[in-house]
Amino acid sequence: MALKIKTDNRWHHFLYRYDVPNVVLHSEYEHLDEEESADGFFQYKKYWYHLSDFMHAANMHEFAGWDGYASDSYFSGVVIKLSRDGEQYKVGTYTS
Repeated sequence: MALKIKTDNRWHHFLYRYDVPNVVLHSEYEHLDEEESADGFFQYKKYWYHLSDFMHAANMHEFAGWDGYASDSYFSGVVIKLSRDGEQYKVGTYTS
């Protein structure tokens, strides 16, 4: 069964650690080192994400054209594509 990916296909800039609410940092990202996770955050559909939440998708034909994915169930999740310089991202949801 083929995946369906829904995206606005726009580039967005990553947010910095200081842009993330403290309650989110302490509940979801306390395991991340402050220096190593200074950036790479973004909010999508009311949820916060960090690049470390995503699995590399290079050799997975289901995610062709996308750099990573984060599952939220067996049938759905979030995909991410990084710009060449790593400063921006495109994001979408997938379902099967």
